[in-house]
Amino acid sequence: MANFPGTFGRYPATRLRRNRRFEWSRRLMAENVLTPGDLIWTVFVRPGQGETEPVLSMPGVDRVSPDVLAERAREAYSLGIPALAVFPQTPPERKTPDGDEALNPDNLVCQAVRAVKDAVPDMGVVCDVALDPYTSHGQDGLVRDGYVVNDETVEVLCRQALNQVAAGCDVIAPSDMMDGRIGALRNALDEAGHEKVLLLSYAAKYASVFYGPFRDAVGSTTSLGEGDKRTYQMDPANSDEALREVALDIEEGADMVMVKPGMPYLDIVRRVKETFAMPTYVYQVSGEYAMLMAAGENGWLVVHRTDADMKPGPVVGYAPLRAGENMDVVAILQEDVASGDMLMLMVHSEDGGMKTGVFEYTLGAKEDGPIKPNGELVMKVVTAD
Repeated sequence: MANFPGTFGRYPATRLRRNRRFEWSRRLMAENVLTPGDLIWTVFVRPGQGETEPVLSMPGVDRVSPDVLAERAREAYSLGIPALAVFPQTPPERKTPDGDEALNPDNLVCQAVRAVKDAVPDMGVVCDVALDPYTSHGQDGLVRDGYVVNDETVEVLCRQALNQVAAGCDVIAPSDMMDGRIGALRNALDEAGHEKVLLLSYAAKYASVFYGPFRDAVGSTTSLGEGDKRTYQMDPANSDEALREVALDIEEGADMVMVKPGMPYLDIVRRVKETFAMPTYVYQVSGEYAMLMAAGENGWLVVHRTDADMKPGPVVGYAPLRAGENMDVVAILQEDVASGDMLMLMVHSEDGGMKTGVFEYTLGAKEDGPIKPNGELVMKVVTAD
């Protein structure tokens, strides 16, 4: 039995019938079953026609052009998957400091939405609302004097959402973590006559090294560079704060809430579900699965902390390696790595002895281990700058 909080949201911002409108949304909201109807398929879109491009840091995941996505949507729907979430790889030349491409009615997301809706009208389409795929600096919002500003960003996000809904989007999913975004988006949608469009709030989105493969997939790794998102994404030390975020979003009109990333924060998922009894989702494919699979299939450049003894310490970052294809490898580091820290870069293989995709150093003869050609480690010690 859930212990409900004192507030559940209020009509008209909260309309429970929105969740019951479509067959696909009813499947997503069902509380006591577990089927493919509980899945939202994350897809990455690139420009072109007939294009398929593997995402090297996400084994088994491709960036595809809108026409290819339409065919894959048909297959997914036939397998019982009710909805997909679209993320674009915006060409670098179309990125600007203010993310103007987000408002282009013919941007990649809008093209993809129209293609999917033409191919599978009854499939739900979820669109991310954030500016990082479109900004030259890789941040989710507008940057003024080195800071990601809140209210000005929210104004642009509302325009971005209306642009996506005009293309046929069913669910607006703001992942930007700006304060007040849910209420502003609900008001903008309702005033434009879109009161039936659902809001899926990334309510508890933590700053995480697991986002590395996702940023690679959408092409924002280079844009973000050495920047981080800790002034708006949540601190991993906090869990009560997550409940406050969820409560605010429900009050402002969220129909569903999400915890991201999923695997490391199952305690937060449990607290959210038990406290609010809301439709609660986890984003589980930013990098959790990809990092484990890539370790098994490709091997990794692994970044350890080290010290004057030159012994590998805790792992603080990863980069996927693939034979014959390693140029300008970029490892995404945990955000507590500081200038001056000593780091050991080491090449690992997956020996498959214990657990595929889990690095094991001292568990016996069949442990995973560093590559040792001619008995020498493939490694280098560097200082973070």
